[in-house]
Amino acid sequence: MTVLLVLAMLTACAVGLQDMSGQMFTFPQQSNTARVKLNVAQQELGVVTLCHRSFTDLKRDHVLFSLATSSNSNDLLIFWDQTNEEMEPHIRDKKTEYRGFDYKPNMWHSICTTWDFTSGLVQMWIDGIPSIRKSGSSGSKIRGTMMILLGQEQDSHGGGFDINQSFVGMMSDVHMWDYVLSSCEIQNYMDERPFTSGNVINWKALDFQIVNKVLVEKKFTSCH
Repeated sequence: MTVLLVLAMLTACAVGLQDMSGQMFTFPQQSNTARVKLNVAQQELGVVTLCHRSFTDLKRDHVLFSLATSSNSNDLLIFWDQTNEEMEPHIRDKKTEYRGFDYKPNMWHSICTTWDFTSGLVQMWIDGIPSIRKSGSSGSKIRGTMMILLGQEQDSHGGGFDINQSFVGMMSDVHMWDYVLSSCEIQNYMDERPFTSGNVINWKALDFQIVNKVLVEKKFTSCH
C-alpha cells in the first residue's frame, strides 16, 4: 500500500480542506496523543446523523468518534465497550447502550447514529442493520465551540486522553448531517452507493488537522 502522507510524530500538521474520497486515516499504534481534529463551522446541533467506517483488531474499549464542547466532554461520543460487548452513543453526556451487533475484528464496519433533541430518540445502524430507537438526551441542543476528534476520547475539551481508550486501525468516510437521514439514504451509505454528502462534516471536502503519528493512505478494497 502506498503511503500518501506521513506526518511528523511530535508536531501538529495543518492539512486544511481536502477531498478524502478513496482514502482513509491509519492509526498504526496505541497512543494517548495521535489524533485527527475535524474542523467545522457549526456552533449548534439539535438534530444529528453521523456515519463513519472503521477497521480494527482491538479487543478492548475504544473510541470511534468524540465531539466535546466546553460544557460537555461527551456531547457526541461513539464508543465500543468491550466488557459488555456493546456500542455506546453518548449524547449531551447521556449514554445509550446497544448490544447484539456483530462487531467483529479485522473487517470494515459501517456505523451510523441519529439523534433528535426534541424527542430525545437515538438510533444506530451497524453494517446495514438498524437498532431499536431508545430514549437519549432531550430538550437541549449541542452548543458551543466543537472539538471533534478521531482516535482519542476526550475527558475535557481537546484533552484528557486515555491510551487504553485510543483507536488503533483505519477510519474512512466520515460524514455528519444536521438532520436525520432517511433509512434509504442510510442504506445507500452502508452499501457504498451514491448518497448525499454530510453538510456538517463532508469526507469529500474535509477540513482537518493531524497530530502525531496518523497516516493518510489509499483505502484498500477487495480485488476481483
